[in-house]
Amino acid sequence: MQILRSNAELKLWKAAHPDCAFVPTMGNLHAGHLSLIGQARLSGLPVIASIFVNPLQFGAGEDFARYPRTFDADCAKLRDAGCAAVFAPALEDLYPQPQGYFVEPPALASELCGKFRPGHFRGMLTVVLKLFNLVEPRVALFGKKDYQQLALIRGMREQLNLPIRIEAGETTRAEDGLALSSRNGYLSEAERQEAPRLYQNLKLIADALALGRRDFEELEVQALDALYRHGWKVDYVSIRRPDLSLPAESDAQFVVLGAAWLGKTRLIDNVEAGQ
Repeated sequence: MQILRSNAELKLWKAAHPDCAFVPTMGNLHAGHLSLIGQARLSGLPVIASIFVNPLQFGAGEDFARYPRTFDADCAKLRDAGCAAVFAPALEDLYPQPQGYFVEPPALASELCGKFRPGHFRGMLTVVLKLFNLVEPRVALFGKKDYQQLALIRGMREQLNLPIRIEAGETTRAEDGLALSSRNGYLSEAERQEAPRLYQNLKLIADALALGRRDFEELEVQALDALYRHGWKVDYVSIRRPDLSLPAESDAQFVVLGAAWLGKTRLIDNVEAGQ
């Protein structure tokens, strides 16, 4: 496995591997990331992952400085997973000067997580477009755990006519249902025991929708109350269509999304539902 530390090294690798599958990450890798590598390998293309903690998608007071950076361990995991290369650029490679041009996302970026993290999705889409332009993959893979991110990336690909196929990977969970996340490492032992409750309540809504319930607001309020009673600070619980527009009673397919704080750690999750 090659480790590419600059745009110039990436360019040389690309000359030998013009077609590739791409898995962008911010590092601190877990089994969810590695499942995306395995899915990418099914394309038959050489797989390249990126490791870059993107400052543009962290707001004031967020955890950019303390975000876990575990580069050597990450590279060992990627090598064992069959990754062909890792692109780990320095900050000045992606931002050689203060960023003045951005991807301006649609209104969806100001809803759900975007309501509580203003500017996050603009920063995320901007760096993803930069990485797409540098890596030039044929296919790129993103996990469903970040469902809103996935929806916005798909929309960017379509509206900007990017010649890249976007594939989604299923959320990887611990045995108790907690979605794997780099931020789970911030949880105390007691918080880790409590953390699956978010998934459990989202799944209760999904199960009710599958059985035909359409009292969306009541279902959301029940989940909010259950989380509040156990000490969570909830940003939102929301039932949406798969494209993240607001649902109608006649719909048959849904996604139930939630974001909530457990202590100082913000967790997100979602569950797809359908009849």
